[in-house]
Amino acid sequence: MARGKIQIKRIENQTNRQVTYSKRRNGLFKKAHELTVLCDARVSIIMFSSSNKLHEYISPNTTTKEIVDLYQTVSDVDVWSTQYERMQETKRKLLETNRNLRTQIKQRLGECLDELDVEELRRLEDEMENTFKLVRERKIKSLGNQIETTKKKNKSQQDIQKNLIHELELRAEDPHYGLVDNGGDYDSVLGYQIEGSRAYALRFHQNHHHHYPNHALHAPSASDIITFHLLE
Repeated sequence: MARGKIQIKRIENQTNRQVTYSKRRNGLFKKAHELTVLCDARVSIIMFSSSNKLHEYISPNTTTKEIVDLYQTVSDVDVWSTQYERMQETKRKLLETNRNLRTQIKQRLGECLDELDVEELRRLEDEMENTFKLVRERKIKSLGNQIETTKKKNKSQQDIQKNLIHELELRAEDPHYGLVDNGGDYDSVLGYQIEGSRAYALRFHQNHHHHYPNHALHAPSASDIITFHLLE
């Protein structure tokens, strides 16, 4: 049976339209490839679907830019002029923005102020005062955080010290641990085991304060005990 002719008009059904686009696109690219191989032609095809999806074919060993440049040379048409003008305009805007930013930085450093009138100087002064306020608030907040962190560390160390002293006093009352009288610069040596290491607690004489003139006489307490850990 002979293939019926298809009326050339927009396909209303979206699914059928997409299927037809895909089939004919592939057929077009196949013909372009055949022209490249059979006729040694340079072919470039750029297609956009109704959803703006790009499909492109370019002959091997060439680029789209080379095709466009060749087109410009043959047809005497400057394809890149519009793009070049847009790039130049973008460059001009960027340079202007850069100059303005440099000027603002210099003004905040006390330079380039002769060009400003009274209102502009007052506005600059207000901006700098607001900036100083923000910097000062950030500094105070940072210092406050550091102080709180230091307080927490100190509190943690104090709690650890109190726990150790309390544990030491409890161990001193435990009959399993020996109390050795050395008769030296300390009253006694208390020996016990802590996690595989041997610890000795020394209690200093209260009547040896004359060796330390800067310290007042006080009664012995848990703070007078110094603990030494000896690894076995």
